Amino acid sequence: MSVPAPRRTTPRPPASRPDARRSARRVSVAVAAMCLVVATAAAAPPAPAAPTGCGDLVRGQLCLRGPVGADGMYTATYRRQGAATGLGETSVRLGYQRKNVRITAFPGWFGTGRTRGGAVTLSGRVEMLADECIRGVMEHGETVYVTKWSCS
Repeated sequence: MSVPAPRRTTPRPPASRPDARRSARRVSVAVAAMCLVVATAAAAPPAPAAPTGCGDLVRGQLCLRGPVGADGMYTATYRRQGAATGLGETSVRLGYQRKNVRITAFPGWFGTGRTRGGAVTLSGRVEMLADECIRGVMEHGETVYVTKWSCS
């Protein structure tokens, strides 16, 4: 009896490990997710021309910032526009007004301040309920200015 000669084969690359496939999947999923985030950011609408919580006045802008619908620190800011800089510094009273479906509250005041370089900022703590809206209020002389309502 004769024994057949062994077959000669070409060397094969080492078998790929299952861990390598899993790692490749994770990398491709991460790249796809990053591409999706970048595409979403590129397609997002541009920011509004005026910041939220601000109102344009004849000679400037009145803004109120804070955690709408929650207790916290609120800041009212008034800035005069360029053409009004020759008017000299002026004194204004800054504050806020709250409302909900039942009542609109009287203004609460942060205080009175004098503009410096055409701007003044005053802050204070405001206690709000979750269903309340808030807006900025400014008093100059006998005139009262307000922003639009901001609701959560």
